[in-house]
Amino acid sequence: MSPNCDNFKNQEDTSNTHKRRIHYKGTHPRTFQEKYKEHHPEKYADTIEKVISKGSTPAGMHLSIMVKEILDFLQIKPGQQGLDATLGYGGHTQEMLKHLKGQGHIYALDVDPVESKRTKERLRQLGYGEEILTVLLKNFANIDQVAAEYGRFHFVLADLGVSSMQIDNPLRGFSYRKDGPLDLRLNCEQGVTAAERLREVTLAELVGMLVENSDEPYANEIARVIKNKEKKGKMITTTMQLREAIAEALEFLPAADRQESIKKSCARVFQALRIDVNSEFEVLEQFLTKLPDILAPGGRVAILTFHSGEDRLVKKAFRQMKKDGIYSSVAEEVIRPSIEECNRNSRARSTKMRWAIRQ
Repeated sequence: MSPNCDNFKNQEDTSNTHKRRIHYKGTHPRTFQEKYKEHHPEKYADTIEKVISKGSTPAGMHLSIMVKEILDFLQIKPGQQGLDATLGYGGHTQEMLKHLKGQGHIYALDVDPVESKRTKERLRQLGYGEEILTVLLKNFANIDQVAAEYGRFHFVLADLGVSSMQIDNPLRGFSYRKDGPLDLRLNCEQGVTAAERLREVTLAELVGMLVENSDEPYANEIARVIKNKEKKGKMITTTMQLREAIAEALEFLPAADRQESIKKSCARVFQALRIDVNSEFEVLEQFLTKLPDILAPGGRVAILTFHSGEDRLVKKAFRQMKKDGIYSSVAEEVIRPSIEECNRNSRARSTKMRWAIRQ
């Protein structure tokens, strides 16, 4: 287990123990750790609502996206068996459980050992025990193993977005806005970090990664700066160091456009690295290939994607399988979140939903 993963474990181990809250400078908490009220939504509901009403996500929480649209499509009935392939904070799972009305079962998967444990405990406290909810520490590429053990599913949901708890926690290294170790692994116990991955790849491989995973227009310039720094012994190990390298690579741009371009390139580069470190496209392809065999006849699946690469894979797989007679119906057009939801949750804006129904 890496030292960074040990930090997550230590954070988890102390989350339920009594301790003095962190004191901060000024009138408002600024860092992830300082926002103690947001980490305890059950105690500070007014604070949570105030943060959400401003279009922000409370620290340590995740706002589930397109809940109504998902539930309207899945048409969950008591007694059915369902699968949440990406548990995350558990918001979607909780809403789907409500529709079972105490009858049936949901299996929920997640690769994050820290957040899945927290979510499982949160849902248990809400009254959802083992008789109706089973949480499995498993990659959704392995849905065939789940179905082999528990049977086929009447409804399946896969939300492919990274949870806000992961994005906002600087220890995870998902955000270019906060300084932290350049990690980006969804499972901190497996694989190499993004910092290690940068050192492994060649210049040409890094350029290819940035183009294929995020359509980065300045891939050559950014990759060259990163690799030149390595040659000089200046290894990039933190999120801020990577942001600074991107800013250095884009110094040739006109001053009026530079800051906005840096911001957009940072988002794309972090996305490309995250996809690579977690093999996200390969995992999604395995999931889509195995999906029909885990669905019961007439079973429904909804998938939320957050960038064009994911959406292309889902659209292509659904349309081909409909053509092959595997799905009786698929979404011909993407479904988008409402303007009201996007105003309330800015992280919903890039969401696309597609669905399919098994023959």
